[in-house]
Amino acid sequence: MSNFVFVIDSQKRPLNPIRPGLARKLLTTGKAAVFKKYPFTIILKIEVTAPQKPITLKLDPGSRTTGIALLQGEQVIFGAELTHRGQAIKACLESRRSLRRGRRNRHTRYRPARFLNRTRPKGWLAPSLQHRVETTLTWVNRLMKLAPIASIFQELVRFDLQQIENPEISGLEYQQGVLYGYEIREYLLNKWDRKCTYCGSTDIPLQVEHIHPKAKGGSNRISNLCLACDACNKKKGTQDVEQFLSKKPEILKRVLSQAKRPLKDATAVNSTRWALFNRLRMTGLPVSTGSGGLTKFNRTRLNLPKFHWLDAACVGQVENLKVLTSRPLLIKAAGHGARQMCGTNRFGFPIRHRSRKQIHFGFQTGDIIGATVTAGKKVGSYVGRVLCRASGSFDIATIQGRV
Repeated sequence: MSNFVFVIDSQKRPLNPIRPGLARKLLTTGKAAVFKKYPFTIILKIEVTAPQKPITLKLDPGSRTTGIALLQGEQVIFGAELTHRGQAIKACLESRRSLRRGRRNRHTRYRPARFLNRTRPKGWLAPSLQHRVETTLTWVNRLMKLAPIASIFQELVRFDLQQIENPEISGLEYQQGVLYGYEIREYLLNKWDRKCTYCGSTDIPLQVEHIHPKAKGGSNRISNLCLACDACNKKKGTQDVEQFLSKKPEILKRVLSQAKRPLKDATAVNSTRWALFNRLRMTGLPVSTGSGGLTKFNRTRLNLPKFHWLDAACVGQVENLKVLTSRPLLIKAAGHGARQMCGTNRFGFPIRHRSRKQIHFGFQTGDIIGATVTAGKKVGSYVGRVLCRASGSFDIATIQGRV
């Protein structure tokens, strides 16, 4: 089963997505033309005024990957997984900072360090976090132009860190509720990398285990919980972790340090959730929210595999789902070229500054294009991501390599 095909009319108004067979028939008979390749969209040669069936857009924001799903009633007709480049942005900023610090320490001719003359606006996010918000919004706005989306669902909170750390904060009803166990387990699976804390086994049933045994005064705080396989859990019993791992000091050191370590990915998601929520409300569509525990509860109840786009389909209150596609669109954020304005030649000497213009001859770095070369050493047809230059000499990154 493949994704449904997006359709727009001659006035570029979004229509209900259709199955690939019908789209192929419209293209063959000349009633439509290809409008966009990713995601595949066709444009009709007539204007359509009939009312369209509303579609719900669901989002499962993540630190590294965001799941996207389109639902028509209880039918999942489109799925996508958006891979962010927040880690790459963070690495570039750290590299820039180290280079600037090195220049200052060498006492070379350079502007003095600035400390107190920079202010951050209200709601400021680090560039690596802001990127996650902007990239997700880019695809939300893109899909709104291709499908009659009437509402948006967002998984607003992946983990309620305060409520997990202190379950009594909302009283006994939440602490003993059905979803409480799902919140805890999902948090621990991410924190301990979905493997046994003591032996490192993966792809086996894991149990919630107390690092310091409850029989000896250990608490139920999240910092005292980990995951263990059945064999390790029984072998440890009521022993202290120091006694159980006395012959494995390296593993003991890792367990104790990781138990106190905050969950970085969860923190990143929690830092951007409200920024994304407020930006989604600015689209003018009604925005509803759900928790990560409810998402996992729905996915487990419906017996669906663990994928980001299926998690997105399970966001919010879900009674039943009929998945009509099994091939999600895989999207990878790759940026639009380097920020560096001055490059060097092969001898290390600086060359002229690059143009600030981003679009050259109608193309921008990052666009997916098809090119046919008729002369020279590179004769042939190529499809891939283009690298634009002001000179008109472009490179294309294909599956086989860079051309």
